[in-house]
Amino acid sequence: MLPLEGILVLEFCQFMAGPSAGLKLADLGARVIKIERPKHGEGGRQIAIKNLFVDNSSLVFHTVNRNKESYAANLKDADDLEKVKKLIQQADVMTHNFRPGVMEKIGLDYKTVKELNSKLIYASVTGYGTIGPWVKKPGQDLLAQSVSGLTHLTGDKDDAPTPMGLAVADIFCGTHLTQGILAALVRRGNSGKGALVEVSLLESMLDFQFEVITTYLNGGKDMPVRANKGNAHAYLSAPYGVYKTYDGYIVLAMGSLIDLGKALGCKPLLRFENQEDWFTERNLIMNIIRDFLLGEESKFWIEKLENEGIWCAEVFDYEQLINHEGYQLLNFDQVLTLTNGEKVHTTRCPIQVDDQKLFSRKGAPRVGEHTDQISKEFNL
Repeated sequence: MLPLEGILVLEFCQFMAGPSAGLKLADLGARVIKIERPKHGEGGRQIAIKNLFVDNSSLVFHTVNRNKESYAANLKDADDLEKVKKLIQQADVMTHNFRPGVMEKIGLDYKTVKELNSKLIYASVTGYGTIGPWVKKPGQDLLAQSVSGLTHLTGDKDDAPTPMGLAVADIFCGTHLTQGILAALVRRGNSGKGALVEVSLLESMLDFQFEVITTYLNGGKDMPVRANKGNAHAYLSAPYGVYKTYDGYIVLAMGSLIDLGKALGCKPLLRFENQEDWFTERNLIMNIIRDFLLGEESKFWIEKLENEGIWCAEVFDYEQLINHEGYQLLNFDQVLTLTNGEKVHTTRCPIQVDDQKLFSRKGAPRVGEHTDQISKEFNL
């Protein structure tokens, strides 16, 4: 039995942040019903990465909405809204990512819904909170990365502000939403009371950067400065960063520069005995290491350094990763069969419960695929 079996979640979310929370809950055993617009469904069905579509919905939609059901309802229609309210009365959790004010207009705001179901966990995602100058600004991943300061941490010193190459704000926000929901469910188990759980993309991005923001606030408010080359952590000393070798790249993490110099046999590093120099002379030190590592292949350096306990790794692309034994032993891939019989290759839930890896039970639904079944089951 999965941990969340018996928990009913109604998902009024679209795109990535909210649905990714629903995905985590579903993978852990919750029954997640997406409440979608008739015919077209939620907006995420048409937002495709690399313009890839499967069964009339984007490939990424199928990835983030596996293990869910779909109930089609027009929330502006009085009859449909009444049926949805009956569902809410029987649910444990409700999630949405409408802009502030929208659910109030529909009549599904927390104050109203609480009267329908006092034990409900009502969880919402916004872009920038519910007050302030950015309330009506689109809650979009790239925008949240940019206004949060994150784009000044990735890349090299002379690079333009550089966002991360994936929807990191959405994914972390979905993770925070999941944490809030689980905490509220635990509290409800003790008190019998529901809860309002709120997260925003911006606050998730600020929390994501807690180590560098707290360094900025407590370290004289000196702006983070990226290394000249090597995509290093903006506040960490040498040798932290990426280095070219004869045939590829390796990364070096935190550690003693003197120990590194001895392990490499690089005598110029041994003169930097003062650890303060590892910060102030970071670029000079990284140049020394960079020139030295070009002389041998990555495999040679990794074996040499790991034998001396130096924290290091090769830099893999996806082809190297999925063909490596370390990845294959994880059994992280899964193939889902969709309603039309097509197959979708995706990743599994990263959580293990009782030594069991969690694989999906079913693929993402078509719009309204379970409407009739749910209507009969819940007497709507």
